[in-house]
Amino acid sequence: MEKSLSLSPSLTPGQSGKFASELKFVVPVALADEIRAWARLNMEADPHGTGEHGDLYNISSIYLDTENYDVLQRNGSFGRSKYRIRRYESGTGLYLERKIKNRGLVSKKRLKVELEALPLLSKEEAVETDATYWFHRRILARQLRPVCQIAYERTARMAKTPTGLIRLTLDEHVATAPVSGFAFPTTGQPELLPVGGLILELKFRQQTPKLFAVCMERFHLVRQSASKYRLACAKLGLGISTVIAA
Repeated sequence: MEKSLSLSPSLTPGQSGKFASELKFVVPVALADEIRAWARLNMEADPHGTGEHGDLYNISSIYLDTENYDVLQRNGSFGRSKYRIRRYESGTGLYLERKIKNRGLVSKKRLKVELEALPLLSKEEAVETDATYWFHRRILARQLRPVCQIAYERTARMAKTPTGLIRLTLDEHVATAPVSGFAFPTTGQPELLPVGGLILELKFRQQTPKLFAVCMERFHLVRQSASKYRLACAKLGLGISTVIAA
């Protein structure tokens, strides 16, 4: 998923991304269908997507946290960064990601490795010659461990604008499962999360692009936070019992 056309506005390949805006909404199914139809008329499909419209794919991510769930509790600097291991479809490539949120803006850094490299993260020390070194060193420094897997189906559309690439995504069928170490679960039934609709995200740099302003006005969108990670922890009974929207 690294071709320039399909990159998130918050990401630059091989380095930390520029800070970008990500506006989030939770929309009911009927409205999501209308937004999806509108996006398919006005934006391009993700070049890696599948399905009739070429814009669908599945995402699975392992989320990391400390023993005390500092990321979940937003303690200190843990409240501004998330570390996760992302897999698209059932491919052999993985993306080791750090996502930083600062004053409503988002930046990501990620490293692509092969699935076979995942066990390297279980080592007690980060080895400079390992493909996972950058990510491994960071998670050891922050004492992070795998907590859960979150999976969902995404519709992704994008467009080029004078200020760069913009991206619209709709996530549905969001489900979670516990994990045991640095491995994606292969057994057990994932549990659907009570999202209350589909999660819509509008991603861009600089000012809100005209196309997204039209979208928000046409569909009367009101921003609403929905943290998949916090919902997953609540569902699995991890860290806290009450979900607080991110």
